[in-house]
Amino acid sequence: MSVRGQSDETWPRPPGCRIVGIANQKGGVGKTTSTVNIAASLAMHGNRVLVVDLDPQGNASTALGMERGEGNRSIYHALVEDTEIRELVQPVTDIPNLWCVPATIDLAGAEIELVTLVARESRLKRALSVYESSELDYILVDCPPSLGLLTVNALVACDEVMIPIQCEYYALEGLGQLLHNIELVKSHLNPSLSITTILLTMYDGRTRLAAQVADEVRQYFGELVLKTAVPRSVRVSEAPSYGQSVMTYDPASTGALAHMEAAREIAYRAEDAAAAEYGM
Repeated sequence: MSVRGQSDETWPRPPGCRIVGIANQKGGVGKTTSTVNIAASLAMHGNRVLVVDLDPQGNASTALGMERGEGNRSIYHALVEDTEIRELVQPVTDIPNLWCVPATIDLAGAEIELVTLVARESRLKRALSVYESSELDYILVDCPPSLGLLTVNALVACDEVMIPIQCEYYALEGLGQLLHNIELVKSHLNPSLSITTILLTMYDGRTRLAAQVADEVRQYFGELVLKTAVPRSVRVSEAPSYGQSVMTYDPASTGALAHMEAAREIAYRAEDAAAAEYGM
């Protein structure tokens, strides 16, 4: 794989733009890491990807080298002030075909400000609906570690949900509440929403616990679980401090290779689904 830019291999592109929310209200499960590195992998292999950072912590923005200082505009301005997404999109340095709508500290107060706004649950959906997404293959929305209004906005705006689950003891704790909320959103606000991908993260093959959790998740979610499990990796943790994804920071590391394989699965699953739908 190329250290920077695109790889020689081109992965299939979906027939239309896929809008995917990466959600899990439990913190520290690898949502942002998964979002950033899967987005970078897809972009490096010929797909056009936009990352929307909906987490007030802004870690995805940092990992993609976005400016997040005071006065910088962010997704907050689209949600609260109706600024058009196209005015907020920034290209990611060193990775062609990858863009980001960053988050700044302003987003921390958005939950409160959204309460008084009309159609508060669908502000992100409205913002994305007027954005020209026909030239994109994926929009990945990095959700905050909560089930508040920002996450609800993501679930209303997205067609698909990807849930990262860490291979640790508390992995499934609280997951039932997330699944319940997804069903509520599907029933009342977004009938097209579906869980399409489960990604196992922080996998440590040396422990029996990790294998047990992985087996339990696969037993419950079946074919939704990607075959690739992302291992713990120091290089993955180091990369954001350099304003990079691990895909450019250390593309030969185990973390980079695992995220690349996970992204490959996502890309080819989309192709298989499209072929099945059209009877090819």
